[in-house]
Amino acid sequence: MTQVDGTADPKFAALREEFERNFAERGEVGASVCLSVEGETLVDLWGGSADPDAGTDWGEDTVSIVFSCTKAAVALCAHMLIDRGQLELHRPVADYWPEFAQKGKESVTVQMMLNHQSAVPALREPVKPGGFLDWDYMISRMEQEEAWFEPGVTAGYHMVNFGWTVGELVRRASGKGLGQFFREEVAEPLGADFWIGIPEDFPHPIAPIRLYQPTGQETPIPFTVKLLTEPNSLQALSFLNTGGWSPNDADGHRAEIGGGGGIANARGQVAMYTPLANGGSHNGVTLVSADQLAIMERCSVATGIDATLLSRTRFASGFMKSMDNRAYPGGEQMSAIIGERAFGHVGAGGSIGFADPECGVAFSYTMNQMGPGIMLNDRGQSLIDRAYEILGYRSNASGAWIR
Repeated sequence: MTQVDGTADPKFAALREEFERNFAERGEVGASVCLSVEGETLVDLWGGSADPDAGTDWGEDTVSIVFSCTKAAVALCAHMLIDRGQLELHRPVADYWPEFAQKGKESVTVQMMLNHQSAVPALREPVKPGGFLDWDYMISRMEQEEAWFEPGVTAGYHMVNFGWTVGELVRRASGKGLGQFFREEVAEPLGADFWIGIPEDFPHPIAPIRLYQPTGQETPIPFTVKLLTEPNSLQALSFLNTGGWSPNDADGHRAEIGGGGGIANARGQVAMYTPLANGGSHNGVTLVSADQLAIMERCSVATGIDATLLSRTRFASGFMKSMDNRAYPGGEQMSAIIGERAFGHVGAGGSIGFADPECGVAFSYTMNQMGPGIMLNDRGQSLIDRAYEILGYRSNASGAWIR
């Protein structure tokens, strides 16, 4: 039986059992799960292997790439600047970043950029080798890319580009690089083990990501079909045109890849989300005002079919809302079901972090073994389901947990 360490309040014993079941029944390799309620950490668990090839265990301070969970950290930085008046949600991006406003992108606003409506979800021409590690190069590519669709009318998930579009707004409005702003304004004040670009003397072990190996039993989903069969499609270019970036590349760990390169564990993500679940502040640290927090949880765009993911999506100005696509073929690979008021973000392979202001809950699950699909899989969703059940919630017909 896989060793699980850490602590869980007796009330959440069933959540610990579900975490253990992931190792025993669902192919978990190494993972962490953390949960706070009204600012108190009641679950902080980790277990399994950080690197089976090296024979190292997943320890208390083990971290890993959390992929698109990083987008929530980037969105938070933008909202903090909006709250301070350094950005305005409905002003044109051109007011802050004039070079972006060309080639069909002239009408893009800050809101559109947060909503994945800024029309640069992918790059048509190849990214140069190592391009993801070069901030200035990627910003120039965002500027020069022709719009894929009419901004503000269509939404198409900006797979990795979100980190450069919104991240450059953060840089221009604050005068600090994205990683620096997040570290100084969020992570350090909260004591959060969460980085967008690690320092040279990084003290924590980083668990290598293990790619998902298809079994052949998965139901094909539209995104994956396009990815695998149409190399010039938006889906293939958004996912594969990376200049050779690998989640296990040490140079990549040091780069500011805000769309998918963040490094954290569940405890680190919960530290970030705890203030957002409790009015915007925690332990004397205020991230945003109550008014800004209300904007952050409000659904601002809902698609019938997202132009990139080819499934229904719901976003709240940079954060994912509950998404239930289970009625569609392969829909369990395209769903992430959380509370009605909750907001956060999933990461490729099935990691997640979110805040639920209704019940004061901050939750995160991270792992090194990727699972199928483009949202959660049964490992992460089972943990979320158990947590909400313990808190007295039930799943409603619209695909969210309610009391």
